[in-house]
Amino acid sequence: MRRTRSLVRLVLGATAAVTAVSGTTLATAGQAEAQSASSAASTATAAQASGSTYLVMFAQGTDGAAAVSAAKAAGATVVKVDRKLGYALVRSADPAAAGKLSAAKGVQGAARDRVVGQAPKDVKQGVERLTPATGQQGAALAAAAVTAEPLANRQWDMRQIGATAQGSYAKNQGSKRVLVGVLDTGIDGTHPDVAPNFDAKDSVNFVTDIPAIDGPCEHTTCVDPANEDDNGHGTHVASTIGSPINGLGIAGVAPDVTLVNIRAGQDSGYFFLQPTLEALEYAGDLGVDAVNMSFYTDPWLYNCLHNPADTPAQQTEQRVVRELTQRAVRYAINHGVTPIAAEGNEATDLGHPTSDDTSPDYPAGAAHPRTVDNSCITVPTETRGVVAVSATGPSKRKAYYSNYGVEQTDVAAPGGDAYDTPDETRDIRAAVLAAMPEALAKASGQLNPDGTPKPGAPIVRDCQHGTCAYYQYLQGTSMASPHAVGVAALLVSRYGHKDKAGRGLTLAPATVTKLLYRSAVPQACPQPRLFHYERILPDGTVATADHLCQGGVTFNGFYGHGIVNAYAAVAGRLR
Repeated sequence: MRRTRSLVRLVLGATAAVTAVSGTTLATAGQAEAQSASSAASTATAAQASGSTYLVMFAQGTDGAAAVSAAKAAGATVVKVDRKLGYALVRSADPAAAGKLSAAKGVQGAARDRVVGQAPKDVKQGVERLTPATGQQGAALAAAAVTAEPLANRQWDMRQIGATAQGSYAKNQGSKRVLVGVLDTGIDGTHPDVAPNFDAKDSVNFVTDIPAIDGPCEHTTCVDPANEDDNGHGTHVASTIGSPINGLGIAGVAPDVTLVNIRAGQDSGYFFLQPTLEALEYAGDLGVDAVNMSFYTDPWLYNCLHNPADTPAQQTEQRVVRELTQRAVRYAINHGVTPIAAEGNEATDLGHPTSDDTSPDYPAGAAHPRTVDNSCITVPTETRGVVAVSATGPSKRKAYYSNYGVEQTDVAAPGGDAYDTPDETRDIRAAVLAAMPEALAKASGQLNPDGTPKPGAPIVRDCQHGTCAYYQYLQGTSMASPHAVGVAALLVSRYGHKDKAGRGLTLAPATVTKLLYRSAVPQACPQPRLFHYERILPDGTVATADHLCQGGVTFNGFYGHGIVNAYAAVAGRLR
């Protein structure tokens, strides 16, 4: 099946990007990095407007002085220097700047600062955004639940991992002293089922809206408040991790942890390299315990080092993406952050990729067909130190769209599979339900004038004691990853110790990762191992695919160490 570039970009109906307005104000963090985030993002955007910007990566072991001098000597303007990760953002009107800078003394590589991450996009197979419910409701979806929240009976995903009123919620709901960072399109911090756990003080937006790709700015500065999400994906992710038990809507995996918006994605869903690096660095400096990364770096679906189909400049660009991301991940880990990422929705064995005809996917029309192999990696999923998460459906089968691979899959988690139904037809209730910004619910055109969802809309409204909130069904590995992040947060809550920096609890990422694996429930490969998928599409046609599961019961390419389990994590039931 051809790899799609969709991990997290959303499409509402036929609208490619939906924007919303908010009257809230920007909440900046106490640290200098957070205080300057908006101005830094604006500076970078201004730089792009008057010339091309480049990330100049310093040679290992240098302080960057030689690289900065070389950039100035080449006529480039230095916009920002980051010596923690070892790069400089520079501006130049010279179209050959990247090549000249790459050859300069003290420079390990230079690449144009362009879109390198992708948030939600609908795909032909129905991944992520789903159409109205069809088909029969399977037993896994209809199972009775002792409801912790009004919509808990719709949360098959939480039942699958033991996050229920009689499960993990009764043992440990997490701790406010545990900080979870969401690197995404933002978090709607005003959502009634997110707000109680939202950290407005430390949340920060590293992104400036760009009208050419994001549509008209919602604010005069083009910098959205740090409690706004004009896409919806980040809010869904945050809600899955930590929606509170407050008598409204749903509950997350860890309903009493603290959620920090560390926004790195544009409204349109694109992620630029520099904001992504800044977000990881900020997570480390702030003392975040775990971060969710439901995106992969573009414009390259696969980042290769020496692909003959790419120009020398393109090869350098991919090396810079790989190396700088690795530096940022290493920095975060060294500062106590456990990085967890979605594995991808391309239905591909990442250990045996063969082709890539979508890269570079920005700017439009730049893609060229390439033969790829296992030396090429997706970033940050395959960046060393990152926990990669595959997706399951209600029956615990690997979701039809989920990437897999013995080398890549660390754990599995519920991500949704609308075709995991008795008759293989679509049922949106087999996707994951989580919070949706009210502004997006209204802008989607799927609500009646009185605010109730239209018949068949994949939106649910819950009203309790005069407060109403909206939720939407989505599916993807980007829905699976936050379940794993939530379990990681519970592990820090249970086993963590006081952070010497005074930021709350902390636990070494290596320990968190080990406990995450040990608390996962092993899931054997299906029999036969070559699993055959059939899906009846809305037009009546049947789509088929065969995915080979390799490995044993305790570790395999579909499930890694197993399906994460919240109850096992808090009850100490470790393997």
